[in-house]
Amino acid sequence: MSAKVPATDAVKARIMLVGLCLAWGLTWPAMRIALIDIPPFTMRAMSAFIGAATIIVLARLAGRPVKFPPRSSWADIIVVSLFNIVLFSLCATFAQLMTFTGRVAILVYTMPIWASLLSFAILGERLNKVRGFALLLCVAGMVVLIYPLAAHGIPLGLLLALGSAVSWAIGTIYMKCRRISIDAFTLAAWQLIVACVMISVFVPAMDGAFSWSGIGHYSLAGLIFSGFFGSGVAYYLWFRIIQILPATTASLGALSAPVIGVISSAIILSEMPTVPDMVGFALIFAASACVMMQPTTPTKVVPEHT
Repeated sequence: MSAKVPATDAVKARIMLVGLCLAWGLTWPAMRIALIDIPPFTMRAMSAFIGAATIIVLARLAGRPVKFPPRSSWADIIVVSLFNIVLFSLCATFAQLMTFTGRVAILVYTMPIWASLLSFAILGERLNKVRGFALLLCVAGMVVLIYPLAAHGIPLGLLLALGSAVSWAIGTIYMKCRRISIDAFTLAAWQLIVACVMISVFVPAMDGAFSWSGIGHYSLAGLIFSGFFGSGVAYYLWFRIIQILPATTASLGALSAPVIGVISSAIILSEMPTVPDMVGFALIFAASACVMMQPTTPTKVVPEHT
């Protein structure tokens, strides 16, 4: 049964957004380090596996064990897993191999632009003044970031990063449109399990004769971090947040994640941002701040238990 979001739930969702941004932001340099010794498909399959295991453990600790979804939910789980995890993560991973991690992190977060347009067209979510202004800031920041990359031809890494953003937006809007009434732990865990199976099918053909014996300690640590925080903790938080908040608010609110990703990439990977990068990052952070501080607006929430 649907109900309006209580003020306490809205505050809780915004606190979860902060944790989500930290987890996803720090995962960007962790993934790039993992990719030094681990090929893309293997890295993403293992990351999904670690993430699913993490969520199952978190669910048991919370007294809400992951259940086997009802037959009627499997089509939705497969579709959302395909867009929100499989296509999103593979596009982002290959983009990282072709261009700077910090810029990939930022370009992936053009997602709110696509999500906002889809929300307006499909869900009828109106852009109020605060969200409209935040969206304008977001668009301005993305233009500043994209222009230097596209000035001399659009590289494949840029297209893959944007493809990742569009895939994420489609998965997010699909979830909101279908109103999937499954416990967030169960939903997140099974999407990661499905993603692990889908990606693993391609590992023998795409990653060849890869051997785990050649993995360095840093790459292994990067894989574990990205699986535990980036796939496990973060995906649970994201799926729960978009069950509570409007799609536009949730997606724009997550915009501080790439800013954290850029800063951490500069520190860990020595990828120093340019002046246009810094201007774009500032505009995006301002967009995120607008969403995080706006008054709560009534919406519908999917019940946490079925």
